[in-house]
Amino acid sequence: MLDYHDREWGVPLHGDRELFAKLVLDGFQAGLSWSTILNKRARFLEVFDGFDPERMVRYDRRRIEKLLKDPGIVRNRQKVESALSNARAFLEIQEKEGSFDEFLWSFVGGVPRQNARRSLRQLPARTRESDRMSEALVSRGFRFVGPTICYAFMQAVGMVNDHLVTCFRHAELQRPMANASATK
Repeated sequence: MLDYHDREWGVPLHGDRELFAKLVLDGFQAGLSWSTILNKRARFLEVFDGFDPERMVRYDRRRIEKLLKDPGIVRNRQKVESALSNARAFLEIQEKEGSFDEFLWSFVGGVPRQNARRSLRQLPARTRESDRMSEALVSRGFRFVGPTICYAFMQAVGMVNDHLVTCFRHAELQRPMANASATK
């Protein structure tokens, strides 16, 4: 968890497939700890073909049953089936919007929001932006993308800098180089 915090959490992430994978993993995390998902992440990537949406939309009932028997992932039928329906919705967004990356980052104006929180009590579970992202995703057919999941996703992929101001990562992610990486 420390390595994840120090190297990944809050770092601006771009790329349609990378963001799709992270959003699906955040959906699997619902009701569980992030450490559970992090410990299973490599297996998730393996059995879901690297979260390749074009491959995932072709999974049949037999493949779904195989996934549900794999102890290396979260074996929840609703979450597995939502990952597959989310792959279809992802492809539709790409077709209509051109870029899943630009679609998602538009909820923060394309650049990370720089927060200045001093305590964990100040961290919200959701925001107006995560509410809007959730509504937009649900209206396009996504599942397991409620406002709280969307806000956790936004924090994880660096759309918002929610490292506490006392954390060394807060200042690092405010530097121009970190912000420049968010602009492709």
